[in-house]
Amino acid sequence: MAAITMKNIVKQYGDGFPAVNDVSLDVQDGEFMILVGPSGCGKSTLLRMIVGLEDITSGEMRIGDKVVNQVAPRERNLSMVFQNYALYPHLTVFENIAFPLRLAKMSDDEVRRRVNETSELLELNEHLERKPANLSGGQRQRVAMGRAIVRQADAFLFDEPLSNLDAKLRGQMRTEISRLQRRLGVTTVYVTHDQTEAMTLGDRVAVLKRGLLQQVGSPRELYEQPANLFVAGFIGSPSMNFLPATVDGTFLDTPLGRFDMHDERKAAAVGDRNVVLVGIRPEDFEDASLVSEEKKAKGAVIRTTVDVTEWLGNELYAYVPYEAPAELAAKLRDLSQELDSDQLRTQAVVALDAASMIEAGLEAELWINTDKIHIFDPATGENLTRDEERVAELGRRATEVREAQRRAQATKAAAAEAGEE
Repeated sequence: MAAITMKNIVKQYGDGFPAVNDVSLDVQDGEFMILVGPSGCGKSTLLRMIVGLEDITSGEMRIGDKVVNQVAPRERNLSMVFQNYALYPHLTVFENIAFPLRLAKMSDDEVRRRVNETSELLELNEHLERKPANLSGGQRQRVAMGRAIVRQADAFLFDEPLSNLDAKLRGQMRTEISRLQRRLGVTTVYVTHDQTEAMTLGDRVAVLKRGLLQQVGSPRELYEQPANLFVAGFIGSPSMNFLPATVDGTFLDTPLGRFDMHDERKAAAVGDRNVVLVGIRPEDFEDASLVSEEKKAKGAVIRTTVDVTEWLGNELYAYVPYEAPAELAAKLRDLSQELDSDQLRTQAVVALDAASMIEAGLEAELWINTDKIHIFDPATGENLTRDEERVAELGRRATEVREAQRRAQATKAAAAEAGEE
């Protein structure tokens, strides 16, 4: 295993466009790091520079203690799993997994031992004599993972490995990949455009936009304390709602109503700004008729007309259109395009308890948890209310969890080894 260190990495193509622009990122030994962002943000290019399939224009790439800018891919001891599986159709599952070992001219006995260990780990034993054409999508992806694992590389690199699978199978494979990475403890860099994969798989997540690194942190940190509008809109499903607001002391006047920030720190962060963007996650709304009077006093109650409702059994989505000043509406449209989302246009998405009886076309009373709101500078996109103490606390917690998991896995592996002896 090895850490991967990137320092001021730049990738420019012939036209001078920086696909990756001054990215610095440390992937710790044994860590599961996710690179996430919309199409064209540079995440796959960065992954290809790690493995050596793309030249680095400037900056320094280290694997362990070694600078690898000029090192050939085959000498970096990395394993990569591609989106399209990249299996040899004429070879059996056994030979597909064994392929890198054959290239290394290992003995037949060693090849057989390693392939059998890997196939058992991935539950492929009964498929070893089959060809890829006779396998399901999930089985093919496990074969591709097996070929990466069998090499016993310093790090695993995944380039959107689940994007060709259906939704149900993606969920199953996410669980398998997470369990496998914890068991092996191998440094892993995983590229995806799916924020659900990013939130469920990674120890830490690096969010990119147009080649620029926006924020790096644990999934909880990115969700609770986004650094800017882009991260706030990208992380979370449905996306965070952004409402234009004028500031009146500690009060915010929004298209959905007027409410008090209830927080001196937030009011101080807003400063002398007259106009801001307020971020409210869909789940921070509630049907006011289901909220106790005591709880109501700790937030804000607004009256609005619901345009559309979607009852899903376990929850109810309500869509509330609103008007926004032309300048801020244009900014929301631009942000929607960057995020490949239509949800950030001038409507609020509200996630309510399934017991709510709110109906489309009628006026509704909603409660907002004002403790959870975020306030953004509309000019820079900066989150003015990001709590650095909370960020540090979440970082410490994430580190403690990783170390505890590593110790537990080491204890489990030692016990298994002792049992075999």
